[in-house]
Amino acid sequence: MPHRHAHKPLPRPLWALMAGNFVIGTGVMAVPGTLNDISTSLSVSIPQAGQLITAAAIIMGIGAPLFATLVAGWDRRRLLTLSLLWYALFMGLSALAPSYGWLLALRVLAVIPPAIFTPQAAASIGLLVPEQQRGRAITFVFLGWSVASVLGMPMSAWIGGHLGWRWAFGLVALLALLCAGWVWRALPRGIRPAPLNRQAWGRALGSAPLMLAVVVTLVSAFGQFTLFSYFAPYLQQVLGMGADPISLLFLWFGAFGLAGNMLVSRRIDRIGAPRAVLITLGLMALSLVLWPLGTHAIWLQALVVVPWALGCFSANSAQQARLVQMSPVLAPATVALNTSAIYGGQAMGAALGGVLIAQGGMQQLHAWGLVLMIGAMLLSVWAARLQKRSPMPS
Repeated sequence: MPHRHAHKPLPRPLWALMAGNFVIGTGVMAVPGTLNDISTSLSVSIPQAGQLITAAAIIMGIGAPLFATLVAGWDRRRLLTLSLLWYALFMGLSALAPSYGWLLALRVLAVIPPAIFTPQAAASIGLLVPEQQRGRAITFVFLGWSVASVLGMPMSAWIGGHLGWRWAFGLVALLALLCAGWVWRALPRGIRPAPLNRQAWGRALGSAPLMLAVVVTLVSAFGQFTLFSYFAPYLQQVLGMGADPISLLFLWFGAFGLAGNMLVSRRIDRIGAPRAVLITLGLMALSLVLWPLGTHAIWLQALVVVPWALGCFSANSAQQARLVQMSPVLAPATVALNTSAIYGGQAMGAALGGVLIAQGGMQQLHAWGLVLMIGAMLLSVWAARLQKRSPMPS
């Protein structure tokens, strides 16, 4: 009975925030999903097209902590709605870009909202739900990214293969517009997490356990995106897959990604966030170990990606929950830094993958990813031990 009561007052805001993350995630993943078509239609190489991922990730990585400070006093209803409207505008303009240069510039402007929406939505949850439900609420809101991997990325890949990448971008712009209205209607006024002053940032940055947990995110994202950024070109060049099978494989990946996030969302408060992080990172490492088996047949490739999919988005959710639980009062800072680490890892992974591909190393991407993923697991164990020994900042 108390469990039901804890969830009853605020279903609408949580659903709207989850939908916002879906739209944000779909827009971020639209480039990896349509990379083949962007490369062909704008007459640029795959590594050059991949720079769209690197440039966007750098902006999102720098932007998350920067905007967390700049928008500290804003009402979150207004802030999150405006960020979705900005997203709609610049995703729409990106769809009309006449050249690669224009697309790169517009993409940089379009990815400012992801630097704001995801961390600020997570940081707002502490004011929307009771403390005992916080871990589950954060993983629920982050579920939007998993749904984006189920529907958004395969949809982008399919639309990119049949209608062109511009239509995929245009659809994200329309969804962002609709979601802005939903967020405005669903969120109550007056949601203002504690402002991030210099002392709060100092306490967050000065905490070894918190910062080590953020580094876990950075290294795991680096490992993932060395290969993940180039899934579509890899599947096309190594396995000879066309637009339809590639979009189906993305759908398959996304379905297991959603399942993994739902499992973690249900169990995280029971097993603890550090253990959930270690399990999910281990699943991704398993896929990278088995990766060479997938080159023999498409059905083998589909089996090999299952552990990765199960761990992919649930690892990010578990990391967000871990940081909020370690120090709820510093959540606006640590969640912003964690988001920055996700995007920083993306930028590094896409850059490393592009360099390897340019040197003919498409088949080496998984090996580099595996080394980094094992490093992330070791760092996670270290962070958990350090947390037990060190007092958390309050």
